[in-house]
Amino acid sequence: MAAISSAPRPRAAANKVTRPRSWVARTMLTLALMACDSLAVNAAFVGAYAWAVRGDAELEAAFAAIDPVTWPVILLLLNLSMAAAFASGGLYALRRGLSRVDEAFKVAIAISLGAFATLIVNSLLPQFNRDLLPLNERILLVGWVGAIVGAALLRMVHRTILAALRTRGVDIRRVIIVGAREPGRVVLDTIRRRPDMGYRVAGFISNSAPVGTLVEGVPVLGRTTALGRVVRATHADEVIIALSGRTSVEVLELVALAEDESVEIKLYPDAFQLITNNDISIGDVSGLPLVGIRNVALDSPVNRALKRGLDLVVASTVLTFGSPIMLLIALLIKLESHGPVFFVQERVGLDGKPFPTFKFRTMRANAAQVGNWTTKDDPRVTTLGRFLRRYSLDELPQFINVIRGEMSVVGPRPEQPVWVERFSQSIPRYMRRHKQKAGITGWAQVNGLRGDTSIEERTRYDLYYVENWSLLFDVKIIIKTIVDIVAGRNRGY
Repeated sequence: MAAISSAPRPRAAANKVTRPRSWVARTMLTLALMACDSLAVNAAFVGAYAWAVRGDAELEAAFAAIDPVTWPVILLLLNLSMAAAFASGGLYALRRGLSRVDEAFKVAIAISLGAFATLIVNSLLPQFNRDLLPLNERILLVGWVGAIVGAALLRMVHRTILAALRTRGVDIRRVIIVGAREPGRVVLDTIRRRPDMGYRVAGFISNSAPVGTLVEGVPVLGRTTALGRVVRATHADEVIIALSGRTSVEVLELVALAEDESVEIKLYPDAFQLITNNDISIGDVSGLPLVGIRNVALDSPVNRALKRGLDLVVASTVLTFGSPIMLLIALLIKLESHGPVFFVQERVGLDGKPFPTFKFRTMRANAAQVGNWTTKDDPRVTTLGRFLRRYSLDELPQFINVIRGEMSVVGPRPEQPVWVERFSQSIPRYMRRHKQKAGITGWAQVNGLRGDTSIEERTRYDLYYVENWSLLFDVKIIIKTIVDIVAGRNRGY
């Protein structure tokens, strides 16, 4: 399986080609979809309230008696909770080929969660010296049903307009099909039958058809070994592997050729039983089932901005309120042993680029001369250092790396260049973990994989995080990290 691992590329960023994408169009379309949902939710609940108040004198009197600020506060909280519920349900992803029934079901769940969250907040308002917004069962039932129906209908309108725009060339995804025989032609025919899906086939990759020839009007752009170069040259957004009779190793070798590019990779059903790890999900394109190998969610500038915003908020908060603790730690380090307060070491981060990490020194000043890998009960660790490591206090200076943009609060833990080179040669897809910034904490760490633990297992968790990132996932990991530290379940050493 060594053939499928990504080669170490410390300077990958220098050669990285940024493909033009219609981010402006996609952002506008997403905002339009959010506006549709907001219109449906607000119209439903405001309308339900207005209808209920007119028919109930007691409710009307209660509403007139509340603080005028209460109503807009509740409305703002309703919109925020609904937006969070819709986003966490993946309802703003502009997916292609999603069943209307499935979408309506997800909308119902999101609206139910958002309404429940708003009810909880409303019940807590008296704790903040705010009036409770009077509600009854009729308002909730009518508003809930109206919001679901309204959102489903407006989303149908949005989808119809989006399909028309895609037919006219807006929000197009360029596709490379690997395989020009029958499976590849089935994929091509399916895409051609549904121009409203917004897919455009840029060409085939084939070892059987001559390069430069046309297969059903689509050019053969190169051999499989040239897949990465073809993706960059055509600015492709997706690669669909449609081959028959290939072994799992051969299919995964093809995946490795394209996985360093910012493209989604899918496999035609012929490969269903070839790959069985948890990087795989089942989807469809207009009834054509495909196995989707998830690509990096942070390829989207919107997602990158959201993650960067969370990083800055968390890092600024920790450095501001944690500065007295950091000063005390620095003083104790100087009192306990000779040497610098900070330990600065080169680690490998995003796109394989090295950067200096900052930590409080927890070992003797000559520790690097004794060894290069930390183990449990390491004799080089000082008494204070063992305490700092136990509660991850030695990593507080890394929030400076976060502010500088070299690290994220959540992400795969960075390793030294020597270990990155070694692991990339022996662990399949190891370098893919560098598709995101290194993190202070991560999915592997909150699952107990810290210190001298299995690199293969840590890599598996890191890849799961990289390929399933969401803002909610980051928040979950941050909360779990804090709970583990406070509860003493942090097994760092």
